[in-house]
Amino acid sequence: MIRRLHWGCGPITPYGWVNSDIQPGEGVDIVADIRAGLPVADNSFDYIVGIHVLPEIPYGDLDRTLRELRRVLKPGGVIRFGLPDLEKAIRAYNEKDVDYFLIPDEAVQSLTGKMIVQLLWYGRSRSMFTVEFTTELLARNGFQSIQPCAIRQTASPYPGIVELDDRELESFFIEARK
Repeated sequence: MIRRLHWGCGPITPYGWVNSDIQPGEGVDIVADIRAGLPVADNSFDYIVGIHVLPEIPYGDLDRTLRELRRVLKPGGVIRFGLPDLEKAIRAYNEKDVDYFLIPDEAVQSLTGKMIVQLLWYGRSRSMFTVEFTTELLARNGFQSIQPCAIRQTASPYPGIVELDDRELESFFIEARK
């Protein structure tokens, strides 16, 4: 039986996943701050998905977080992240594409303000990502076969790993193996 972890699930708690978040909520199976460790045995999951959650981890805690996710992943297991793409945001800013940014005028009107608020997601995000930087982080924390993937496409043997993909406009997707 395939075991899959939805890390940083927030209110999105689909059936068939072990849903984990720092905040309790309906459908959240594991309430834990990953920086203190997950209350899960080593090698527990075939795959792990985190969508726009890694940016909430401060830079100084990224390595510890990735090592913890690697710990609970089975040997040969796959991790998949959907992350806000700093390069897409910079490109949209340079092209003056105000429609790229999801921030309503009621929150902020200027192009630079929209970019900043979106990248920091109203103050929740503490780290920013590109494919290159994420690859570096994954590699230095023991992950292998690191590769970007298109939305809803996987290089893994787990077709269900793409079920949680969303936010295509501002995201990139990346997978790696333990």
